[in-house]
Amino acid sequence: MGRVPAPKLILGSGSPRRAELLLTLGITPDAVRPPQTDETPQAGEIPLHYCRRIAAEKAAAMDVAEDEVVLCADTTVALGRRILGKPADADEAEAFLKQLSGRRHKVITSVVVRNADRSFSRDVITTVKMKRLSHAEIDAYIASGDWKGKAGAYAIQGPAGAFIPWIQGSYSAVMGLPVAETETLLRAAGYPVLEGWS
Repeated sequence: MGRVPAPKLILGSGSPRRAELLLTLGITPDAVRPPQTDETPQAGEIPLHYCRRIAAEKAAAMDVAEDEVVLCADTTVALGRRILGKPADADEAEAFLKQLSGRRHKVITSVVVRNADRSFSRDVITTVKMKRLSHAEIDAYIASGDWKGKAGAYAIQGPAGAFIPWIQGSYSAVMGLPVAETETLLRAAGYPVLEGWS
């Protein structure tokens, strides 16, 4: 009997950071197909429920063939019950950074992996401390443009890493994909991870 071929991995995200993090597991997606979903928070929705819902809706919006495994995720920055999503412009990015300055916040990443039969999911919550930022630091970071498209208006793996003296949890989840938990979900869905590595 011939060996059953491994399923194809479809990344349901256009984030280059998630693709880079998959590479740490030796995985290059067979295709990238970001679904179109409305990411508007619902009235009164708390950050964890919001993040979990968006990741699930992304996965549900994708067609999954018998020989495919789909990976979707959503990352949200939470300051108390407030959701700090991707800033619309430089003014909103500046407002977010001023709110985060000198405080701890949570970064939530929800991951959903689907095959044709089942769905598997995990939420990873990381506590992040941001140092007190000066006006000059905020202005320079805004001018860099690194905040664009980033939840909470910053990326820990970029220049804003200098603003983060301490985290408790998963660094890769703050980047957008918790590597250890993702590996577990992919295996559960029947996708071979690190096979043949020794």
